[in-house]
Amino acid sequence: MSQIRAIATMEFQGVNEALEFLKRTRSELRMLRMARVYRDRFQIIDINGDAFEITGIGYPDPDIVPILNNVNTAYKQDLIHEPTDDEFKQFKTGRRYCWAQDRVM
Repeated sequence: MSQIRAIATMEFQGVNEALEFLKRTRSELRMLRMARVYRDRFQIIDINGDAFEITGIGYPDPDIVPILNNVNTAYKQDLIHEPTDDEFKQFKTGRRYCWAQDRVM
């Protein structure tokens, strides 16, 4: 796999700081295409191949879940923390919800 160069990087200091970083830098990316979660870092990649990176957090960490949810990543929450022999786990972004999913019947 080709290495993607991040145009902005942040060292993980907490979930709130990571979400704020994504919110501030989001306008610099085009439509999000995929998320890559390594053992020690997280990358969000747009359709042009530009990326933002958060280092110091990876798929083994429980704090990765709210970050993946924030960028609408399509993944299985119960399997995200499972180890893998691959270099990273890759997921598509742009997950959509059914109409009226939040309504209680």
